[in-house]
Amino acid sequence: MKASILLALALAAALPAHSHARNAAPAPAGNRYAATIAPAERFEVEGMLVERHGQRGRPLVLVPGLASGPWVWQEVIRQFAGEHTLYVVTLPGFDGRPAPAPGAHPFEAARAALKELVSSRRLERPVLVGHSMGGALALALGADLGDRIGGIVSVDGLPVFPGTEDMPPAQRPQMAAGVQARLMAGRPEAWAEQQRQYLRGQGVLDIGKADDLTPLLLRSDRAAVGAYMADLLALDLRPELGRIAAPVLVLVPYFEPDAMQQGLGVDAKVEHYRSLLPGIRQLEAVPVVPARHFLMFDQPQVLADTLRRFLNRR
Repeated sequence: MKASILLALALAAALPAHSHARNAAPAPAGNRYAATIAPAERFEVEGMLVERHGQRGRPLVLVPGLASGPWVWQEVIRQFAGEHTLYVVTLPGFDGRPAPAPGAHPFEAARAALKELVSSRRLERPVLVGHSMGGALALALGADLGDRIGGIVSVDGLPVFPGTEDMPPAQRPQMAAGVQARLMAGRPEAWAEQQRQYLRGQGVLDIGKADDLTPLLLRSDRAAVGAYMADLLALDLRPELGRIAAPVLVLVPYFEPDAMQQGLGVDAKVEHYRSLLPGIRQLEAVPVVPARHFLMFDQPQVLADTLRRFLNRR
């Protein structure tokens, strides 16, 4: 199978700058996704910003993905804050937050900060909901905390990059370092154009949404994005998945014109995702059609309905 859209983002971001990149579109006025719902409380845990919405019901911890912030979860907040306590996190370096120290391994730091959030707030069997890299973090936390976690929902997030699953472990750090170095070598305007083209081609179905979301991705520190990306490309959580005690729901976006370029029908894509999640005792993989990587913008109501069904079974 060819590289997933997650790997495609990593590799596209690392491409050399092109001359047309200086024509990247400026941020549109009145961005419809920039405004976020005011939280009831804001606090920090080991450099990670946490925003709390609601104050009753089973706690949900919402973790955005690479270069993302709370804006990805606004529809979930609207629909669930009245019945659950939501803890929406922003990782260091993303969405205008201070970047991690140079040379740090931010994925493991984020993993530790999420554990501290669960511990310090005494969250009782929270449900972890993560998008993309946030889904990988949710799986990692589920492995760390076992039956202290009540459920895991991964929105197109996996324990290893598809397309790299057969790569020898010794090669992963070298590949990750190379991608990170090439990413930082490009001009800022090239980086902006690459993000826009990624969102238009693989992120969401609607070009107008892609152009509105691009400036939000660009609020993240490029060096921080590169550091997280390097950690992800070097990561393989599959040996740890057997320690997960909680039920796991993985949402698999599917858009036929994209998937058929890889020769994948919807059932084959779902089965491939399942094959990358060995050892999980209670695993459900559900396709979301039609949708791309940021499926919360393509199919917001499907996401809410599927999440509600999962929560109602817990």
